Amino acid sequence: MFRKILLCLALTAAGSIFAQNNPIFKGWYADPEGIVFDNQYWVFPTYSAPYNKQVFFDAFSSPDLVHWTKHEKVLDSSAVKWAHRAMWAPSIIKQNGKYFFFFGANDIQNNEQEGGIGVAVANKPGGPYKDYLGKPLIDKFYNGAQPIDQFAFRDADGKVYLIYGGWGHCNIAKLKDDFTGFDKFDDGDTFKEITPKGYVEGPFMFIRNGKYYFMWSEGGWTGPDYCVAYAIADSPLGPWKRIGKILQQDPKIATGAGHHSVIKVPNKDEYYIVYHRRPLGETDANSRETCIERMYFDKDGFIKPVTITNEGVKANPLKK
Repeated sequence: MFRKILLCLALTAAGSIFAQNNPIFKGWYADPEGIVFDNQYWVFPTYSAPYNKQVFFDAFSSPDLVHWTKHEKVLDSSAVKWAHRAMWAPSIIKQNGKYFFFFGANDIQNNEQEGGIGVAVANKPGGPYKDYLGKPLIDKFYNGAQPIDQFAFRDADGKVYLIYGGWGHCNIAKLKDDFTGFDKFDDGDTFKEITPKGYVEGPFMFIRNGKYYFMWSEGGWTGPDYCVAYAIADSPLGPWKRIGKILQQDPKIATGAGHHSVIKVPNKDEYYIVYHRRPLGETDANSRETCIERMYFDKDGFIKPVTITNEGVKANPLKK
């Protein structure tokens, strides 16, 4: 009997260890973009460090959301001559058989400084990526939006939009099919502001059941009020009326939960939210780690509040 008790205790302990899947990989990483390419889950995060050390991006791939492989320096500043610090918030999309990697660089504070939003290209998701244009794609402030936190969104008709912006303003622009610039909207505008109430940074958009879900981060990225909120509309242009928060810190688990993305499992109505947070006891603003939770909807299509956990998610292999 004593041996059976010991065995049960050992199995319980082992189960507890293996259940701790958050963070999903080691190291300080933030602003994660999750996406599926070629039957693999991918996460492309910001390397979380002082701005002058943020000169490269690592990526991570997984067959099942639990076991992750690190791909080191899929893009770094040696391949982007105009980028020299604060390389942030990647967004990756496949177009015309190639993979395009949008990123912010240099944390520009005005229109005279060099930097903004760039784009790199590679033949496979894990890179290596090279600068596509030799200059920023967006290097100015439009509608008050700092050119950071870009997200490449593919609409149902295949058209790709770039949604971006810091400093409390969010813009949307229609990318040319070759991603060398932008097409104008019918009214002649290139950059349209779609800022909802409470928006700070970190935009993300997806479509479910014909509805457009627009999500963003609120609060200060170094503080306990950092969180994710959302709105729903019938068009990528809105209008967007804030519905409420769906992701925020839990003082028993972690603080500063925000700047997320969403992974949809192909051919299934299953969604995961990928986000960063700060472990309890960490006071350094850059001590951020990447985590994943399931994201659910109610019968009316509203997103249910997400519970942040140490357990994370169970394995969900992508079958070939």
